[in-house]
Amino acid sequence: MIAKLHDRFIAIREALGITQREFCKGIHVSQSYYAQIENGTRPVNDRIIALICSQYGVNKKFLMEGEGEIFTENLADIQLHQLLEVFNELEAPFKEYIILQIKQLAEAVKKSKEKAARKK
Repeated sequence: MIAKLHDRFIAIREALGITQREFCKGIHVSQSYYAQIENGTRPVNDRIIALICSQYGVNKKFLMEGEGEIFTENLADIQLHQLLEVFNELEAPFKEYIILQIKQLAEAVKKSKEKAARKK
């Protein structure tokens, strides 16, 4: 159990694997404002709580009381949603490039796993 509210904010952001800047963009606050929340020097209002829960699929009970699971949704689903938001902002040539890179990465990972399996 994470006792302090500001520590739960940090835990959520770290579980998402994003920076303060990225996190702030999702909830429409400045990075300095949010940094004060993580430092425990700024009180948290209901609007921030609601934004974090809706934008990042956070369990309100976890955020407010430190109880239960961090997320109400599967973390992979949340990350996929974030990826799609960024992807949709790109122009077509960049989208094609990203798809190519993901395919190449997936193929490299597959070959690496196959190679490791043969060594066993």
